[in-house]
Amino acid sequence: MQVVAVRLTAGELDALDAAAAKRDMTRSEAIRVALAHFAA
Repeated sequence: MQVVAVRLTAGELDALDAAAAKRDMTRSEAIRVALAHFAA
């Protein structure tokens, strides 16, 4: 895997962390799932 830097607002980061925690995922896992849905 490669590392990709992404800039998020504080609100976006809070939403990401909340969504990841709700699903017992890491931030990276949640981002990968979201990107897979976006690219589908």
